[in-house]
Amino acid sequence: MEIKNKITNITSKVISNFWGKLEHVNFNFTFKNGKSANLTHEVYGKADGVAILLYNPTSKKVILSKQFRMPVYVAGVDNGFSIEVVGGAMDENETAETCVIRETEEEVGYKISEVKRVTTTFLSPGIVKERVHLFVGEYKDEDKTENGGGLQEENEEIEVLEILFVDALKMIETEEIIDARTIMLLQYLQINNLIG
Repeated sequence: MEIKNKITNITSKVISNFWGKLEHVNFNFTFKNGKSANLTHEVYGKADGVAILLYNPTSKKVILSKQFRMPVYVAGVDNGFSIEVVGGAMDENETAETCVIRETEEEVGYKISEVKRVTTTFLSPGIVKERVHLFVGEYKDEDKTENGGGLQEENEEIEVLEILFVDALKMIETEEIIDARTIMLLQYLQINNLIG
């Protein structure tokens, strides 16, 4: 028996719209056996995001950032500090490429012009609707500007870290790096031999 409409009678109620929007989505779901159930799921999210791993094939280093993250703090990990790739939310009508280049200068102070798209991913598809566009990009010492450290008006305080690639990989094993985007992009560099 083929079921044409597995999901019907969808309604949504906004519970909170502070940083991101939290919705209760109610719907009827028809299972393979033909039986239906009325379900309510929570969906959370804001604008889609970007993340980029900057790497220097000559020095064999990568640029990462360290900043406070309240969910990490609430989870009781590392006093809330997380070591991550550059990332941020896309502005309305902004392309992922434009956003990631802007975020790179704002967060870590490197002005780059070329990026390579890796993939687009959902980090927690069971509850979060935000998609993250992942990139890698080469940097050189001369790309450094006076910027970086985050935007004061966004209450960002970002420590810029330049780390040997081999050391960054070890930080995954020791769980000093626990951010999924960062782990994926470091492993992408490793798998594709982009840095020796």
